[in-house]
Amino acid sequence: MFYYLSKIAWSFVQPLNLAIFLLLAGLLAALFGRRRLAATGSVLAFMILALSAWTSLGAMMLNPLEERFPKPPLPEKVDGIVVLGGGFEGAINLSRGGYELNSGGDRMVETAILARRFPQAKVVVSGGNGELFLDGEGDADTAPRLLGALGVSADRLVLENKSRNTYENAVFSRRLVEPKPGETWLLVTSAFHMPRAKALFDKAGFPTLPWPVDYRTSGREGIGLYRDNPADALQATTTAIREWIGLFAYWLSGRIDEPFPAPGG
Repeated sequence: MFYYLSKIAWSFVQPLNLAIFLLLAGLLAALFGRRRLAATGSVLAFMILALSAWTSLGAMMLNPLEERFPKPPLPEKVDGIVVLGGGFEGAINLSRGGYELNSGGDRMVETAILARRFPQAKVVVSGGNGELFLDGEGDADTAPRLLGALGVSADRLVLENKSRNTYENAVFSRRLVEPKPGETWLLVTSAFHMPRAKALFDKAGFPTLPWPVDYRTSGREGIGLYRDNPADALQATTTAIREWIGLFAYWLSGRIDEPFPAPGG
């Protein structure tokens, strides 16, 4: 139930959709002669789009998430690597059979690099199709094609292709590998996503060493206009809002112990 509610709620509150809904509400209000209500809806929609696409709001919201878990020194011994899904274009790969990467593709590239650096380590790819309406291939089904092409042998892979969200990533991965005391497992995911992911793996009883990748900010952003293109700014804002809402929702539901997990927390 949590999975479905989260997907439906997010479809209404993400900035672009919310702005469209407000514009539609304003249009309906205008048709019924409610001019003040129509103007309010239009102004709110404009403010949401302007702040999301023309300012550094998204980057400033993402940066605290990315800085929360700094990348640690690389350990001498690694028993396993867990990479979370979200790096592939699932719908395209299901149709074309390739391994097209999206903006989170650094997760898979970094995993291949780590796998070659630690040739004895197991590689867990955790990710099914997490889309509610779009049919696509899960990352765990696509990953063997890419990782194999990059020199990671199939016998090292542990594929978890049932999970639909980060909570299920943690629980299902823990069941698959049953990590032993004293083992070192790297957790690879996007830096902005690491606080929630690390907290969920800890809660599931799967100790990991966070290995953040896929940074979206430079760390030098300040208050002002966004200096790149509006589409990237809108995407940054959308990603940041989704992650902060996710943290808060997981905390309220008891799936993580803190609203903003920290190292050693």
